[in-house]
Amino acid sequence: LIAQAKTGSGKTAAFGIGILNKLNPAWFAVQGLVLCPTRELADQVAGELRRLARGVGNVKILTLTGGVSMRPQIASLEHGAHIVVGTPGRIRDHLGRATLDLSKVQTLVLDEADRMTDMGFYDEIAGIVSATPVHRQTLLFSATYPDDIRFATAGFLRDPLEVTVEGQHSLEAIDQRFYEIGFEGREEAVGRLLKHHRPVSALVFSNTKARCRELADSLQAQGFSALALYGELEQQERDEILVLFSNRSCSVLVATDVAARGLDIADLDTVINVDVSRDPEVHVHRVGRTGRAGASGMAHTLVAPNEKKWVRLVEEYQNQEAIWENLDALGEHQEPAA
Repeated sequence: LIAQAKTGSGKTAAFGIGILNKLNPAWFAVQGLVLCPTRELADQVAGELRRLARGVGNVKILTLTGGVSMRPQIASLEHGAHIVVGTPGRIRDHLGRATLDLSKVQTLVLDEADRMTDMGFYDEIAGIVSATPVHRQTLLFSATYPDDIRFATAGFLRDPLEVTVEGQHSLEAIDQRFYEIGFEGREEAVGRLLKHHRPVSALVFSNTKARCRELADSLQAQGFSALALYGELEQQERDEILVLFSNRSCSVLVATDVAARGLDIADLDTVINVDVSRDPEVHVHRVGRTGRAGASGMAHTLVAPNEKKWVRLVEEYQNQEAIWENLDALGEHQEPAA
């Protein structure tokens, strides 16, 4: 199955109920395997599966991700498990040590398959798939599914059914604005937007981890409480950054798309795109982080003259005309929020 649906539309419940429906709790073997691109998403999925499994009985669900010691994970696997949720790198580590047996897997789920491939996990995924039975159900769930990922994952599937579900989230509650600006001076432009609108919390998207780090440093120099989140951070650092952002100790989180995937951020006021995404689905996914659960939100996108073609794709995808504003017309700068 190839299932495409926006974040928040119920993908975890969809594949989780399916896994649990086929599960035999009396058989202590790994019958379901869910692969996720990040530890945060794996933890989130495992928590949801445990909630769904309350009515089934004694179902053991293990989370196997990097950034933590393997020893406790190995000890838990020795006692058996019904469902394993993990990241490709750590799952391959366990397979290499022969501490994980996937020969009884009935259901294999690739959650956010596009991001796992983008992060360079294709070889790991292929190795993991080869360790599962030929006769299994394979489910690919993702918010986006471009043609190159479809081609790369074709070998994992057999005559797949494709389902596309429109998400319940609407962009009507989000005030989107586009600003024309060159590639220079974007750090100052982000600071100007933050000072003018003064959001309690803002998620700033960058296309590269290098710009992500540079922007966080620049915003700190401008007086903002800003931190950078990108793929090469140690897990402990990632966890600390997310805790600081969730409890409002840090008001601005600068992140790449890959690092931000799977983050469940409540009450997010503002999204700022420092770089235009060339994929309109990714743009909608970014701005859809705000304006949730009946709340309103703001989304600002900085656009170079030669990037306007990507904005036109966004307009076509959203079926609405982009609203442009002048950065110089934002008014007097205010002091950054404490």
